[in-house]
Amino acid sequence: MKLYRIRNGALLQGNDNYYHLHEDWDALINRVGLYGYLEQRTQEMELIAGSDATSLLNTQLLAPIGQQEVWAAGVTYMRSREARMEESKDTGGADFYDKVYEATRPELFFKSLPHRVSGHGQELYIRKDSAWNVPEPELTLLVNSWGQIQGYTIGNDMSSRSIEGENPLYLPQAKVYEKSAGLGPCLFVPERPIDPQTIIEMSIIRDGRTVFHDKVSISRMKRSHTELVDYLFKETDFPFGCFLMTGTCLVPPGDFTLRENDQVEIQIGGIGKLVNHVAFKKG
Repeated sequence: MKLYRIRNGALLQGNDNYYHLHEDWDALINRVGLYGYLEQRTQEMELIAGSDATSLLNTQLLAPIGQQEVWAAGVTYMRSREARMEESKDTGGADFYDKVYEATRPELFFKSLPHRVSGHGQELYIRKDSAWNVPEPELTLLVNSWGQIQGYTIGNDMSSRSIEGENPLYLPQAKVYEKSAGLGPCLFVPERPIDPQTIIEMSIIRDGRTVFHDKVSISRMKRSHTELVDYLFKETDFPFGCFLMTGTCLVPPGDFTLRENDQVEIQIGGIGKLVNHVAFKKG
């Protein structure tokens, strides 16, 4: 099932049928047994026409986040480890990433508050004080307050690699700024955990031409989703649940940086496609 957040509630898509849920978003998604609840609700609600659903999604679609925090995991794929070591080799920070990849404890960091998150079709920012900016496409977990994975969405963990590469202590500035996180277009709520063979695919479009394209299976992750969640919840409570980006394996080459007006398209099997346009912060 797919759950879209719209301005006047939520839109549920199940088996190509659409249902309108007039419910508080945070209460709706932060529960035990979200799939079962949604399945039950489909028995109680009337169908809405596909054309009406399309109209709602075209005019009222929001990022699938209410009051949840967004966190992220780093160096969970070998390619991410290599990229981080490459960007930090000149400043002596490369060994940190190698050690994290082999360590028992994963790298977890705070990414965004809800008001800094962009949804499908909205702008994402790159920093003016960074010379090397990249998108990072990531399978993102919806985790309830009890530390249970209830669904999935697409995440874009925008990164200023020149800032992070200058010094690992600059990670918050490289990762946390206005409109530095993309989520959407929906929450994918399956009956069972997502298939490890699911493919993540990313394209970057510039002036109507594809300048980067690659894809990878999430089975390439070194760490499991439950392992990452367990570490995140060890000493932290989330009263509304949270989102956890699980790391990236799709990294553009070292001579590539995003430009204003680029379009980033991230697709994950079963979830859909998240599209964002790149811009600089206004003012």
